[in-house]
Amino acid sequence: MSELILKKLKRYNYLIGETEATYHEISLKLGLSDSAMKILYAICDNGKSCLLQEICRSSGMSKQTVNSAIRKLENEGIVYLENVGQKAKNVCLTESGKELVQKTALRVIEIENSIFESWREEDVEFYLRLTEQYLVDLKRKIEELL
Repeated sequence: MSELILKKLKRYNYLIGETEATYHEISLKLGLSDSAMKILYAICDNGKSCLLQEICRSSGMSKQTVNSAIRKLENEGIVYLENVGQKAKNVCLTESGKELVQKTALRVIEIENSIFESWREEDVEFYLRLTEQYLVDLKRKIEELL
């Protein structure tokens, strides 16, 4: 592998780490744990509720971490679970949860939207296309690895 590619990969990894650290700082600033923020974000992004399985997928958190965080949010009166089949559960916001989402996850989504709105449309599409291509290629290469 060329030194130029290694340098670019190092820069990419740095940017990913800094982005994750920024989201962590946002969660702390808004008084939430990372897992609580990711759950509230997923629900907010989905509407008023979100399948438990979808929260795991979209957040990148393990089922165990999500379940633990949801139990804590349930105990705080922020969310409740609703059966939507034999095995599927929907995570729903209580009235307190709706108020909390307005102060936290929705504000983050609004910030993200404002950033994309400030970019030219073709730059947003280019960024999304490259990010998606990287993910597709990474998944394919990982499958080859196993």
